[in-house]
Amino acid sequence: MAFSATAALWFLPFLIPLCLYVAFTDLQAMRIANGTVIAIALVFALIGPLVLPFEVYLWQLAQLGIVLVAGIVANAAGIMGAGDAKFAAAAAPYIALGDLQLLIVIFTAVLLAAFAAHRIAKFTPLRRIAPDWDSWDQGRKFPMGLALGPTLALYLMLAAAYGT
Repeated sequence: MAFSATAALWFLPFLIPLCLYVAFTDLQAMRIANGTVIAIALVFALIGPLVLPFEVYLWQLAQLGIVLVAGIVANAAGIMGAGDAKFAAAAAPYIALGDLQLLIVIFTAVLLAAFAAHRIAKFTPLRRIAPDWDSWDQGRKFPMGLALGPTLALYLMLAAAYGT
C-alpha cells in the first residue's frame, strides 16, 4: 500500500469513531452531519503535517479541494447526496493515489455488504431494533454513509498493517 502505516496509526483513533458515527447518523436520519465532516477534515489538517512529509501532506490536502469540486458537480447532477459529497471530500486526503484501485475494491465490497445488510434488516424483524430510523422508509434511497464511513476506516486499518 502507498499510504504511510505510521500516519494511518495516528489517524485511526480519531477516525474510527467518526466513521462509525457517519454510518450511524446516515442510517438514523439519512444525513451526514457537517460537524462530523469538518472533524474528519480537521484531524487531517492537524495531524497530517506531524506524520507525513510536508510535500505529501500538501498533495493529499489538495485532493480535498479536487474531490469537493467533483462532489458539488455530482450533487448538482443528482448523482450523489450533498453529505456523501462532503464526506468524500473530507476523506480524500487520507487516500494515497497509488491505492485508488484498492480503495475501489474495498468500497465495492463494503457497499455490497452494507446494502445487503440494510435491505435484509429493513424487511425482517431486525427492523424492530430501531423502528424510527429514517433509512427504512426512503424507498429506493440508500444511506451511503453506511458504506462510506466503514470504507475509510477499513482502508486506514489496512494501511496501518500493510502501508509504507
